[in-house]
Amino acid sequence: MGVFGEGKSEDSVIRSDKCMVVSFDENRTAGASHAGVHHCDVDRPGRKAGVRLAQCERGLSDVERLNLVGDIDQSGIRADSQDDALHGSDVVVGEAEIGEKGDERRTGHDLAVKWAYVRHSYFDYNATGPVAPVVLRSLAESLSEVYGNASSIHYFGQGARQRVEAARRSVAARLGCDAREIVFTSGGTESDNMALFGVARRAPGCGIVTSAIEHPAVLSTCARLEREGHPVAYLAPGADGVVSADSVAAALRGTGIVSIMHANNETGVMQPIEEIATICRAAEVLLHVDGVQAFGKAGFPAGCDLYSVSGHKMGAPKGVGALYVRKGVALDPILYGGRHERERRAGTENVPGIVALGCAAGIAYDSAGIAALRDRLETGVLARVPACTVNGGQSPRLPNTTNIRFDGIEGEAMTIALDLKGFAVSSGSACSSGAVEPSHVLLAMGLKPEEARSSVRFSLGPGNTVEEVDSLIDAVVECSAHLRRISATFRSEEAVAHA
Repeated sequence: MGVFGEGKSEDSVIRSDKCMVVSFDENRTAGASHAGVHHCDVDRPGRKAGVRLAQCERGLSDVERLNLVGDIDQSGIRADSQDDALHGSDVVVGEAEIGEKGDERRTGHDLAVKWAYVRHSYFDYNATGPVAPVVLRSLAESLSEVYGNASSIHYFGQGARQRVEAARRSVAARLGCDAREIVFTSGGTESDNMALFGVARRAPGCGIVTSAIEHPAVLSTCARLEREGHPVAYLAPGADGVVSADSVAAALRGTGIVSIMHANNETGVMQPIEEIATICRAAEVLLHVDGVQAFGKAGFPAGCDLYSVSGHKMGAPKGVGALYVRKGVALDPILYGGRHERERRAGTENVPGIVALGCAAGIAYDSAGIAALRDRLETGVLARVPACTVNGGQSPRLPNTTNIRFDGIEGEAMTIALDLKGFAVSSGSACSSGAVEPSHVLLAMGLKPEEARSSVRFSLGPGNTVEEVDSLIDAVVECSAHLRRISATFRSEEAVAHA
């Protein structure tokens, strides 16, 4: 197995040049020597007041000239956005505070351009992750050399078929199943849809049992099946984020399929799948498991009948996934066309994506090392930031995930503040980004809406280092202190607590 663990942080600069100066033409309008120049006005017909760009070491291309002037505009907009999102009207953050250091130059009436340097670190692996280097090489090779249709019988088609079947065996080996039980899909969402629609639509009125903490790919599918006449029971987890096997057993009345996720994407809490599988097998009910977050990070649970996998959570590119279908389980297809994938999923196979998924399935995952980094992050934040709690922290979790509640702070504000310091985190599921509602997962666990909104997810991966974790802890301490200073809600809660 290969090991995917190279550092993935990078230095981002607004523009790669070290120092640039914007000067106004001598023919500029009188009294406007310090006025801003909008990039839409540059080089317009009949306008002589152009913009001269001087660079300390080398010249600029025409595209770079336009980009630079656009950046000048955007720097002001970005500063305004920071102030609006994070600060009161009396608190202003200058552009220099975005990065770790900056350069500036002024000459006469020149408009100085200040460059901000931000070292970016990624802590949002549960949303997606980078393509592993070894996977990227296999993907590039497939794109350039394996272009045949895997259903064709000629030389090129058979070459593609061999690659597809090798990938199928690799995914099956990771799951410990027969390669013929693997169906390739476009990702986790399609795999979830295929499992639920495929089983439920074979039997009108087939009952479904699921949980209130599932991914939208499951919850939205269940909602659709409800409208088609299938009764659905939604089980609540405990305060620890765990859906008990007993609650599943109590809900099995006329049920045809149970769908419970292996590990929650927001909290990382692992579900007792093998206990639930024993109950389902005794009741002759099929069990589907959304394993998108757990695949590659945790072992394959024994006893499930269907198991969803997604490539981009584990070093493969987006747009490819798989569904394990236990031998003997019949599914109605949700796509109609050719006889691909043993007539279970029509459509020409995505050979490069499938090859990449097979390659990613062979990569070793350093669970112990990543868990140590996660624990270091949790310990550091809890020790230095008052009034914060790990949601679901008392339960077995994925080794890379922690969800921390910061009382009196909007999770979205903390996410933005950390992003400005170069740290990518999340305030919930990436598939629900943009929603103003608090996390349905945290609400189901019994948190109040304001508590759910004050939570931030940190998910680590092979590219993270001890130095990055320590820097993130420092940033969390600084951001939380500042956000609480300007939070009227937190000040009022403190006053009540000390009354």
